[in-house]
Amino acid sequence: MHVGFLVLLAASAVRLLIRHELDEGTVAALELAAVVGLLYSAGVLLWNRAPRPVLFGWLAGVIVCWVALVWAAPSFGFAGIPLLFVALRLLPVAAVVAVAAVLTAATAAAWGVLTGFGDPMAFVVPPALAAMVVGTVVELRREGDRRKRVIADLLRARDALAESHRRTGVLEERERLAREIHDTVAQGLSSTGMLLRAADLSWESDPERSRHLVRRAAEGVHENLAEARAFVQGGAPAPLSRGTLRRALADLCRSLSEETGIEAALTCDGELDGLPGEVEAALLRVAQGALANVREHSGADRAAVSLARIGDRVTLDVRDDGRGFDPGAPGPGGGRGFGLEAVRARVAGLGGEVTVESAPGEGTGLSVSIPVREDA
Repeated sequence: MHVGFLVLLAASAVRLLIRHELDEGTVAALELAAVVGLLYSAGVLLWNRAPRPVLFGWLAGVIVCWVALVWAAPSFGFAGIPLLFVALRLLPVAAVVAVAAVLTAATAAAWGVLTGFGDPMAFVVPPALAAMVVGTVVELRREGDRRKRVIADLLRARDALAESHRRTGVLEERERLAREIHDTVAQGLSSTGMLLRAADLSWESDPERSRHLVRRAAEGVHENLAEARAFVQGGAPAPLSRGTLRRALADLCRSLSEETGIEAALTCDGELDGLPGEVEAALLRVAQGALANVREHSGADRAAVSLARIGDRVTLDVRDDGRGFDPGAPGPGGGRGFGLEAVRARVAGLGGEVTVESAPGEGTGLSVSIPVREDA
């Protein structure tokens, strides 16, 4: 736009020299055109460095000098078109309308002088062009402002969504660690404490049994360390890294029987090899939690664990003949207990279902069903 103004200014000066004799009026017009060109060039040099108020004053000075130039030599009226775009670039809409009116009037008057006021287009074309240019640029500016607001909203929404995802990830990881700690470390420490208490009670009367219980407690601590390393690293549970799910469940039942005297038995049915790792891990953790409840709360004499695969679902049932409870009643502290809620969350994450059947004095049954794809 700056180059366009200077080119039109130079072209108008050449036209003035071609069409008019070099008299005092022509020389004065050329001198004024040189002043306008120098003033405009100074503004171009300061365009990206001068503050906005200075540019406002510069544009006002250019327009005033240009109007005087047009009054002296109407040929310079066409240079008003770039000035309109410069005003659109610098000024607010209300000021642009005022500048457009001044530029349009000067251009129409210059055209009228050149045509002897006999061409009605002199009074139609400049206002029409000015109106179209101003309307188009103003609408483009508004559309640009709307897009900037939309982009800003999208960026804020993106940042909020990213923060939400981060918080969700933190909460999910915290919940995962809480479940793993509850199903491994907490239960292992509880079992170790029971073994050590039993060893202390029999230390005088049966030293051999006490030593056996202490060895079992040490093995439990070692197992818990392996489990802690596994879930911190996000790997498979330690028992599954050493063998199959069937073997891990059998070891759980044997440990329960040896440590508490509760008769625990495992039955398996169906094709259980090749289950997805996350399904095996979930079933093992559920069994660990259920048998820990049998150990600590049920007062049972017998417990039965059954694992079966029927079609595209694998089921795990853990039942005991203990004291039972009311599943609808709140647990200690007014809650339902973290263990059962952790089981539900773990199984729900795999699209499975959890059923609890119990009543006071009638034992407890926990049933878990998880879908398994045939091509898993």
